[in-house]
Amino acid sequence: MSVYDSYNDNQLVALLKDSDLEAFTTIHKRYYGILYRHAYARVSEREDVKDILQEIFLFLWNNREDLNFNSCLSAYLCTAVRNKILNILKHEKVKSGYIESFEKFLENDSVLPDELIRTKQLVGLIEKEVELLPPQMRLIFQMSRNGHLTHREIADELNISPLTVKKQINNSLKILRLKLKAHLYMLFL
Repeated sequence: MSVYDSYNDNQLVALLKDSDLEAFTTIHKRYYGILYRHAYARVSEREDVKDILQEIFLFLWNNREDLNFNSCLSAYLCTAVRNKILNILKHEKVKSGYIESFEKFLENDSVLPDELIRTKQLVGLIEKEVELLPPQMRLIFQMSRNGHLTHREIADELNISPLTVKKQINNSLKILRLKLKAHLYMLFL
């Protein structure tokens, strides 16, 4: 038994903020099983549950120096799990809507090969330009567009202001519009 096992959550968080790996390991050991059961009760895929927990603990470690809890550690972690689960469920709903829409489209229309090629080129171009955004701006943009998170959810997860999130998304859209304008003209000639 490690001496860290006797520390309370506040002590562990203080050590974690100082990049103490053993404090992080103790937090992980203390809460992983509880969070796993909590998530598995709502998400029946074990791999999805593992991914959720990995993302949460990775976020905890990567943002350790900026941690600022309004509540206790256990409440923070449970809320993070709940939010991740809600995002997965929301994403599944959107995905099933797209699949349904696509199936209806295939029943009623046919896609021209040229359109498919242009669509693939456009998607590739957009993804390339998104990767060139500054790291924080790219993360916020991807959380918004790919993760389908609201400004408030992104702000809560990154511990920043919702106005900062809105500004970062607006700036990223401006950058993408400028960079893609010339490419789009050439792509559709």
